[in-house]
Amino acid sequence: MFERFTDQARQVVRAARAEADRLRHPRAGAEHLLVALLAHENDLCVRVLRDAGADLADLRSRAADAARAAEPTTVPLGEADAAALREIGIDLDSVRAAVERTFGAGALRPPEPARRPWWRRTAGGTFTPQARKILELSLREALRLRHRHIGTEHLLLGLLRDGRGPAVAAIMAAGVDPDTVDHWVRNALRPAA
Repeated sequence: MFERFTDQARQVVRAARAEADRLRHPRAGAEHLLVALLAHENDLCVRVLRDAGADLADLRSRAADAARAAEPTTVPLGEADAAALREIGIDLDSVRAAVERTFGAGALRPPEPARRPWWRRTAGGTFTPQARKILELSLREALRLRHRHIGTEHLLLGLLRDGRGPAVAAIMAAGVDPDTVDHWVRNALRPAA
């Protein structure tokens, strides 16, 4: 399936995975895909969102908030844990700072998996079931439109077609009607008669 993706669509998929990695999430979700889509300001999908009334900065913020709220890979130590460690003379923040000073920023992140071709990293457990469904729906949208490629506009249509989850909620919270965006993207993709 990924051989049909345009270079920009591949960049979005990679950026969604990178955003999840940055947030230490085991899998990229729909919200990570939306954050990655919004980074491509000259793409049709972003222009349509803007024309539909989305304040892009607000939408980016909402999408990033949704991505940050997704489940992290590891459960960080909470205040109760820090308090228990303080009781025995260990300052958790000092330990974290010392580790990062000694071993560099990000030293406490889990190790990255061995580098594999991007299409292998995007399959299986690296995306949530919802995000995998959105990728599949983007293929279906491209086929429905009789396109031989999958572009960022198809990714947005797949995201909208899924119709649920934090990414669509972020779009709606930004004051944009998903049906309007869907309609405008489809109209923009129709060949001129």
